[in-house]
Amino acid sequence: MGSAYIHPMSGDRSTPELRAQTRARLAPGASLGVTEEMIHALVHGFYARVRADAVLEPIFGGLIADWDPHLDRMVDFWSSVMLMTGRFKGQPMAVHVRIPGLEGAHFERWLGLFRETAAEVCPAEAATAFVARAETIAQSFQLGIAHSRGELPPLKAPA
Repeated sequence: MGSAYIHPMSGDRSTPELRAQTRARLAPGASLGVTEEMIHALVHGFYARVRADAVLEPIFGGLIADWDPHLDRMVDFWSSVMLMTGRFKGQPMAVHVRIPGLEGAHFERWLGLFRETAAEVCPAEAATAFVARAETIAQSFQLGIAHSRGELPPLKAPA
């Protein structure tokens, strides 16, 4: 007799295999053929471009002393985003808010390099999904940074 999935809020008694199958089925990249190898190639290709870029390298080059652990964390991040592996543990908003001089133009350049790399590394549908997530993340970071700097106008009370 097989074990049935029970919602986590009601006392999850499912097997690890069943939970992994459920995550894989619900993951945004699963149906698009996203693999760990694809994520690795995208992250490493993208950050090679960042490190060679005249606009982004001065921002990130001074902050990241050892690129290998950073790349490993970014692979874990994108694996968690696209395959719901849950490997990434961290607070990327808090990290990016503390980067001095990070502006909208940096995010535009970041997204441009990410789009180029995704188009080269991924099948079209997977590239579109990666880029959509990256755009959402970039927008969220920009809002968080603006908020932390007091650059957002106050919210208007409803009439």
